[in-house]
Amino acid sequence: MDDYQKEIADLEAQVEQLVEQEGDARTIAELSMQLEILKAIYARAIDLFQRGQRDEGLRYGLRIQGYGDWNIDNVYAFVYERSVELEPQAHRAFVGGIKAADFALMLNS
Repeated sequence: MDDYQKEIADLEAQVEQLVEQEGDARTIAELSMQLEILKAIYARAIDLFQRGQRDEGLRYGLRIQGYGDWNIDNVYAFVYERSVELEPQAHRAFVGGIKAADFALMLNS
């Protein structure tokens, strides 16, 4: 389990605990949205990382954009930063934008 999976698991446990304790609905909703965003970013980072294992062009793109060597931390940082730069939208549209974004194309542009 990497640090990102641990962060997601910790947040899931926190949400579950709040739900079980019938905690503040607003806090549960906010943490649930944060969890959904982190899961989407992590899934896309893992996908891009795996693609880059077979594609020198992606690894080169990460380096020239200043993120360094091809490792999950640097790929995650790239995906995270590009996700934040996506056009601001409602939560569902934002998560959908992360899922639909072509991060490989962003590396090579």
